[in-house]
Amino acid sequence: MPKMPVVFVGHGSPMNAIEDNEYSRTWKSIAKRIPKPEVILSISAHWFTKGTKIMNEESPKTIYDMYGFPDELYKVKYNPPGSPRIAKISKELISKETEYDNSWGIDHGTWSVLVHMYPERDIPVFQISVDAYAPPEVHYKIGSELKSLREQGVLIFGTGNIVHNLRLVDWHMGSKGFDWAYEFDEYIYENIFNRNYNSILKYNEMCSAAKYAVPTPDHFYPLLYALGASDKEDKVSVFNKSCELGALTMTSYLWE
Repeated sequence: MPKMPVVFVGHGSPMNAIEDNEYSRTWKSIAKRIPKPEVILSISAHWFTKGTKIMNEESPKTIYDMYGFPDELYKVKYNPPGSPRIAKISKELISKETEYDNSWGIDHGTWSVLVHMYPERDIPVFQISVDAYAPPEVHYKIGSELKSLREQGVLIFGTGNIVHNLRLVDWHMGSKGFDWAYEFDEYIYENIFNRNYNSILKYNEMCSAAKYAVPTPDHFYPLLYALGASDKEDKVSVFNKSCELGALTMTSYLWE
C-alpha cells in the first residue's frame, strides 16, 4: 500500500462546491495526482469544539453549516460511508483525552472540496474536531500522533483558510488581498518550505499581520494537523496560492 500524502486545502466560500472555477479544477487535479485513499480523515475548521471529538458512525450525515446561500447548495448531499475502524485507531493514537461524538457530520469545509476531488462518494470519510481551547502545539502534536495512518491508506485532510477574516472582507476587491493578508500568507509559505514549523506555531508572536489574518484560530489550526502529519522526506508543493475579497487566502499545500 503506498504511503498516503497529507493535504491542507484553503476551502473558501461554500459556493466553490457548485462552481467550476480555478479552485475546484485544481482540487480535481490533485485527486488525480495522488493515490486513491482507503479512508479520508478530515480536520475541518467548521467543527470547532470544547475538547477533541471523533466521529465514528457508519453513515455520517451531510451538515449545512452556512446560511443565506442559493438553494442549489443545500441540495448537495455528500454521503460516503464513515470509518468506525479508523476512528477507533485514531482515538488510540491520540494521547490527549478525546471522545466519540456523532452530533455533527460532514460539514461544508469537508464536502465543498471532496465533492470535486471524489465525486463518486465511495471513500469512507470521518472528521476529528478542532479543540478551541488547545494551544497550537497540541494541534500539531495530534497531527504527528496520527501520522502513522498514512501507512494504512488514510489521507489526512486539513481544511480551513490560512488568512480568514470575514469582518474585513471587501466585496470590491475580487481576487486581490490587503497587504497584511499577503504578508501573513507569505510568512506561512516561507516557513513551510524552510520546514521552520516552530515559527508557524508561534505565528502570533512572530508575525504582526497575524492579528488581522487570524482573528480567531478555527480556520488556521487545521493547517497544524497537516504539518504534524508531514514527514521530513515529503516533497511539499503549493497550489491555489491566491487571495480573495481582501481578507481570505485560498493557499493550499500537499506533502507527498
